[in-house]
Amino acid sequence: MGPRTPTQRAPRTRVHNMLVSLDGFAAGDTVTVDQPIGGAELLFSRFDGRVIDGVDGADAPITVDRALISLWGQGIGAEIMGRRKFGPQTGGWSDDGWQGWWGDAPPFRTPVFVLTHHPREPIEFGNGTSFHFIDASPEDALRRAQEAAGGLDVRIGGGPSTVRQFLEADLIDFLHLTIVPVVLGTGVRLLDGLAGIEDRFTIETISTDGLTHQLWNRDEAGRRRR
Repeated sequence: MGPRTPTQRAPRTRVHNMLVSLDGFAAGDTVTVDQPIGGAELLFSRFDGRVIDGVDGADAPITVDRALISLWGQGIGAEIMGRRKFGPQTGGWSDDGWQGWWGDAPPFRTPVFVLTHHPREPIEFGNGTSFHFIDASPEDALRRAQEAAGGLDVRIGGGPSTVRQFLEADLIDFLHLTIVPVVLGTGVRLLDGLAGIEDRFTIETISTDGLTHQLWNRDEAGRRRR
């Protein structure tokens, strides 16, 4: 008898490093070129974005915070993001040369599907990142991203309105929230209108130096309901 083939798990839909204030806001009100976080920059006061590609290249000791942040890119084959994460523009696309906030080497290194009511031609980069602009429901966008991911997981990259849409559609398998000890008082909330959604998940909490990480894994009952 030959060796057993291990059972392959189904690809997951994941959210990582979603920063949330103590009063429930995950982004500011208005995104501009000068304020890409829309006035919610305090959320990033304790966030070290250098380690999203892994802890090995960081110039500081490996910590729980850094280890959790670095999960962002592991096993991901595609991302879905909202238009406000890609840029501050609204309405039809202008010929202004905008290619996102990340310069010539966006960190994604996978296909990225940008949700917009104004599709445009894709943008491709030499490091494997490509942006595809689609007008699609969460279900259709996830299907297209899964096809592009080649069996790997799909990350829902944000912002909070986009993540909320996928939670409402019951499409999220894993959600990593990072509670930052700041009060914003205004902005875009993540979980508005989602009362009882926690019942779909098993939630673990890890407290570190000033941050609280919540790891939401879809529980067995949640998987059966899907």
